[in-house]
Amino acid sequence: MCATGSVAQATGEPRSIVLLNCSLIDDNAAYNDADTTRVQQTRIGMISDQLRDELRERGLYHVADNAPAADMIASLQSTQDLNACNGCEREVGRKLNVDRVGVCWVQKISNLILNINLRVEDVTNGTTVFQRSVDIRGNTDLSWQRGVKSLVDLLAAEGQ
Repeated sequence: MCATGSVAQATGEPRSIVLLNCSLIDDNAAYNDADTTRVQQTRIGMISDQLRDELRERGLYHVADNAPAADMIASLQSTQDLNACNGCEREVGRKLNVDRVGVCWVQKISNLILNINLRVEDVTNGTTVFQRSVDIRGNTDLSWQRGVKSLVDLLAAEGQ
């Protein structure tokens, strides 16, 4: 466990986490026009920020700033998908000296069927401490925001 985690556990404070920006797996990307791609990338940024804000505001985690690891994150993303990189995401967590790393991705099956996924891993040993997916209907800002809220509700209910 990281030093911050030891202190957090002794005082009852929340653990620390770095949350990587969400990514998009779009099964229909070949059919998207430039505007659709732009809107979806904007939504990815929106829900990444929302997820961090909700974890922070609900007191579930101390959310680390990704900026000190921005170069590392960009380098890792240039060669692989961080939601399936076999542990590279934990390198970011170690660099930022946090207890947990969160990986989020949206899979778009169609404009009607999407799911938002969140996996939280222990940085020290790689154990997955939380992994859930929520299905959303409709490709709108509101549906994506509701999906993130549902994921955070599940995280809170499990005491993570």
